[in-house]
Amino acid sequence: MLRVGNLQRSIDFYTNVMGMQLLRTTENPEYKYSLAFVGYGGNPDHAELELTYNWGVESYDMGTAYGHLAIAVTDAYAACEKIRNAGGKVTREAGPVKGGTSVIAFITDPDGYKVELIQRNFN
Repeated sequence: MLRVGNLQRSIDFYTNVMGMQLLRTTENPEYKYSLAFVGYGGNPDHAELELTYNWGVESYDMGTAYGHLAIAVTDAYAACEKIRNAGGKVTREAGPVKGGTSVIAFITDPDGYKVELIQRNFN
C-alpha cells in the first residue's frame, strides 16, 4: 500500500504510464479515505498495488524503511522509453546492475516513490 497525495494523479500514472489496470476503487466517507487498486491483473494470479488517499493530506514523508517497489519487465530499455514518452520520470536508465549482469532501471512516481524495473526472461 502506498499513501498518495492525489488519487487521480496516481491512478493516471500507474495506468497510463506504467500500463497497469485500475482494478477497483472504494470510498470510506466515515473515515475520510479513498482506495484504488491497480495491477497487471487481479489476485491471485497477479499482485495488486493499493493506493490510499487520506482526504486532505497532499504529501507524506517517505521514511527510512521504504526502499522501492520492483516490477519485472521483458525489456527494461523499451520500458524506460515507453514510460518517458508517457510523461514518466526515469531516474536511472536501464543497464546492468553494479557488480552483476541483471539489467535494471528506476523510475519515480508522482509522489516520489521509486519503482525498480527488473529485466526478466519470461520464457
